[in-house]
Amino acid sequence: MSRFDQVFEYDSNLDGTSLRVGVVMSRFNLPLCEGLLSACIAELKRLGVADGNMSIATVPGALEIPLALQSMAQSGGFDALVALGAVIRGETYHFEVVSNDACRAIMEVQLDTGVPIANGILTCDTDEQAEVRMQPKGADCAQAAVEMANLQKALCQ
Repeated sequence: MSRFDQVFEYDSNLDGTSLRVGVVMSRFNLPLCEGLLSACIAELKRLGVADGNMSIATVPGALEIPLALQSMAQSGGFDALVALGAVIRGETYHFEVVSNDACRAIMEVQLDTGVPIANGILTCDTDEQAEVRMQPKGADCAQAAVEMANLQKALCQ
């Protein structure tokens, strides 16, 4: 039921039973990334995504994530993708470069291919901040991927 008379509203749909989801995870800051991954996979399963409909690729760092995502998106084998990584602020400008360029490139892949990508690259000042965020962010990305895949399917019918 729409909140507005005579206006169609797309409902949020978190049913992942028929979806194929790809995950690209950075190996840099591996313990944090593995925490993101475990939370993401657990939530995807809870939402109904079958083990056989999930694929995981690992890459060296956050800047390599967009290329792997692009290949997965262009393959036509995925309804949604998830990017997982952790960039922790250091004493140089490198943090800003990696954070900004990885995010920009992920957005470009998503817009160029039409395959939704949930961005789960943590950008934190400290390891402690990332540890607090990794479980909630991993689960949030799973939900975003499923919801956006279902929305894309509904919009493109």
